[in-house]
Amino acid sequence: MTSGESLDVEGVLEEARVRSGGLEDLGPGPFVEPLGRLIDSLRGDAHLNDVGRLISNERMLLHTVNRLAYVNDRKRFPEIAEQRIVKPVFIVGMPRTGTTILHDICAQDPASRAPMTWEVMFPSPPPETDSFERDPRIDRCAALMPQRDAQLPGFDAIHPMGPQLSQECVVLMGEAMCTPLFHNQFRVPTYQDWVDDEADWADVYAVHEQQLQHLQARHRGDRWVLKTGAHLWGLEHMLATYPDARVVFTHRDPVKSMTSYASLTSIVRRVGSDDVDPVEIAGDWTRRLRKVLMHGIDVRRSNAYPDAVFYDMYFQDFITDQFREVEKIYDAFGLPMTNAAADAMRAFIDDNPPGKHGIHRYAPEEFGVVPDRVRAEFAAYIDHFGLVPEAAQ
Repeated sequence: MTSGESLDVEGVLEEARVRSGGLEDLGPGPFVEPLGRLIDSLRGDAHLNDVGRLISNERMLLHTVNRLAYVNDRKRFPEIAEQRIVKPVFIVGMPRTGTTILHDICAQDPASRAPMTWEVMFPSPPPETDSFERDPRIDRCAALMPQRDAQLPGFDAIHPMGPQLSQECVVLMGEAMCTPLFHNQFRVPTYQDWVDDEADWADVYAVHEQQLQHLQARHRGDRWVLKTGAHLWGLEHMLATYPDARVVFTHRDPVKSMTSYASLTSIVRRVGSDDVDPVEIAGDWTRRLRKVLMHGIDVRRSNAYPDAVFYDMYFQDFITDQFREVEKIYDAFGLPMTNAAADAMRAFIDDNPPGKHGIHRYAPEEFGVVPDRVRAEFAAYIDHFGLVPEAAQ
């Protein structure tokens, strides 16, 4: 099957076999069944145009080829399975709460190991320390960036990306074929209902751990620094897999979070569909995100993971003094703030001031967001963390 043809499970698997040089072993755990669910939802729900069919097909192929490569490399290189993941740092929280820039800042610490966009896109073979800054896969990844900029003008004002910027775990989860990423990029509510209510997140984290083992086998740091709000879907499984995790939980006025995320999702979906409803997007994601947010709070309240350490970061504190907030995170987790780390972080902050890539402007009324109604729906969250309303832009 070539890109752009009708979406089909067998066609994706066959093309992935060809692109991977004949690999067929997808390893244990579900993959084909959720792939079928996604394809059914793309066909029935997504209102894809020709570009959308091309992009969605390529995304499924990317994750399938990568899954095959992870499994094959694990057979070829036994040292991968011997890797231990110790006290990883996870950044979780609602969308648009400062998680991306916080992740990028923390990644500047020479002791940190964050997944880079290029190695997440092209993970095989395992990256190596000696060539990590000049791996040819960096240029392969960079070659795709101008294409993205043409498709998504102004996207960097919302979510800066680059081959050597950190990537988030919601993308890694694609190799488990269970991730909210797909419903952000395409309108696939039937598939997302399965992600929300039926998916086995224990399997997602089994794959996630194997991915971290793979990426650190030949290039490790003192600690992993990882990020995505998608961890709220399976927080208990994340903590069961990494019981000594250090977790930064980010918080912001949900009106701002919901409106900004609806804006981002609308922009992304318009690339692959000529039928995008911003009001529907806001209502749909507000309901879903409230559910998983409260789930994450319930997991924390259970105190079932006594070796995990949480730190609550407030968006307003972070934008007031980014480096000071990072210092507080390091103190909470008992991490050393070396001079090299501080210098690198401060340099990154100075080089990436707010608005460097443009200003992301949005208004609640564009998306049918009624501030008082949203704050009422999130009242338990707002009260629990003492959040205050942000001023309108």
